[in-house]
Amino acid sequence: MGEHKGGNEGADRPHVRVAVIGSGFGGLGAAVRLRREGITDFVVLERAGSVGGTWRDNDYPGCACDVPSHLYSFSFAPNYAWPRAFSGQEHIRAYLEHVADTFGLRPHLRFDSEVLRMAWDAERLCWDIETSGGSLSADFVVSATGPLSDPKVPTEAELPGLGSFPGKVFHSARWDHGYDLRGKRVAVIGTGASAIQIVPAIQPEVGRLTLFQRTPPWVLPRVDRGISGAERWLHERLPFTAQARRGLLWGVRELQVQAFTKRPNQLGLVEQLAKRHMTRAVKDPELRARLTPDYRIGCKRILLSNTYYPALTRPNVDVVASGLAKVDGSTLVAADGTAAEVDAIVFGTGFHVTDMPIADRVVGADGRTLAEAWAESGMRSLRGASAAGFPNWMTIIGPNTGLGNSSMILMIESQLAYMADFVRQLDVLGGRVALDARPAAVDAWTARVQKRMERTVWNTGGCTSWYLDANGRNTTVWPGTTTEFRSATRRVDLSEYEVVRAAAPGTRNSGGATDTEKVEAGA
Repeated sequence: MGEHKGGNEGADRPHVRVAVIGSGFGGLGAAVRLRREGITDFVVLERAGSVGGTWRDNDYPGCACDVPSHLYSFSFAPNYAWPRAFSGQEHIRAYLEHVADTFGLRPHLRFDSEVLRMAWDAERLCWDIETSGGSLSADFVVSATGPLSDPKVPTEAELPGLGSFPGKVFHSARWDHGYDLRGKRVAVIGTGASAIQIVPAIQPEVGRLTLFQRTPPWVLPRVDRGISGAERWLHERLPFTAQARRGLLWGVRELQVQAFTKRPNQLGLVEQLAKRHMTRAVKDPELRARLTPDYRIGCKRILLSNTYYPALTRPNVDVVASGLAKVDGSTLVAADGTAAEVDAIVFGTGFHVTDMPIADRVVGADGRTLAEAWAESGMRSLRGASAAGFPNWMTIIGPNTGLGNSSMILMIESQLAYMADFVRQLDVLGGRVALDARPAAVDAWTARVQKRMERTVWNTGGCTSWYLDANGRNTTVWPGTTTEFRSATRRVDLSEYEVVRAAAPGTRNSGGATDTEKVEAGA
């Protein structure tokens, strides 16, 4: 299974060359790329019992992707059988299972192995990893836990009375399929991408639906349709047609980036399209007023739906234009005083994106966790991958790698190319060696990204979004094209790293402890 007992292992724990954390798009993509590089000594640690990541966890009613199917797949694993232009959760999850099978990843998968803690061993130059399924060590770690993996649910302190609510409570990413919503009074909290899919899916069957809307989203039409058998046949027989389709979808989105990143005022026309979309479905001017955002389109994630607005006009739906403030028994009270008695609460309140829980479990070379290292500065890493003080560790979909208008699979593949070159550089350097991002290099990269961020719609559009951290910094989105990011991550620049080698036996530092040697890259 790719494990071996080598010179770096602890007393009893198995050792691998690479440990990948997570089996969503990022983790499976990393596994495929490692095999393509000729590396088979790796494991994929997955906390659940199957692959899929966010597309396994998010199986709520109506769950689907808002990126076209032919762009939301790996370039090295085209899927000619997508049933729709925008595919549903079940089809994307099936695609990921197919990737795991096609590329022979099953022997490397370790299910029910949630990473509880991992710490850098500076003497042995490896990571000691504790999981719910056992312990191991690894020379190199690829963290592919993803930003949309840990649901954000209000605490009792944030939402007084929640703990004493007598009904059913669950997050959209932890949908309780055993709970029958038929005829129930249901509250949906939030108006993000999940909520606008859930609302029209459950509206016909619930007794009453109350939507608590803190901030209205901008919603555009979803140009979805079934992909015909003839199209699928053509793509399979003539693969270049599928490549051309993917290329067209990609190119259109690359051209859109300028408006988001440099000329937000050009988005006014798109706002008019969104308003017309709303007007066609919502005839009540008072309801339209509640549903009309007061910020520039694109500042928050633009949502796609043909069914959301019509669902809100149904007689059994109430839209509360205020966030939920407290819970009093079975009564939910909004910040504006509006009250609603409900049987169930569905939180569509997003995820821990800028405060990923995995950061509390990663202990670097100086004994600090990644969360502690990022506590003041916010999430930051070199080229969205490497954090200073955390040698031979990189993250997929790291800081400032998110997109506002295109497919994250494009960004993931760029980071996989960077990962592959990282491993190649370790091989070239030879021996027991690690690469640690230089703080100055991380600072310089972060400064460039944040400088470019100043003009973007995400920073100037007048909204508060999940792209921003607790200090108002945008540590989530990439302020450029996917082409620019691919160029920036094509190769590892050794001048941006310190080369860490194991010290000669018996070498001691000033404190008397065995130390490692940091060597100037290229010396």
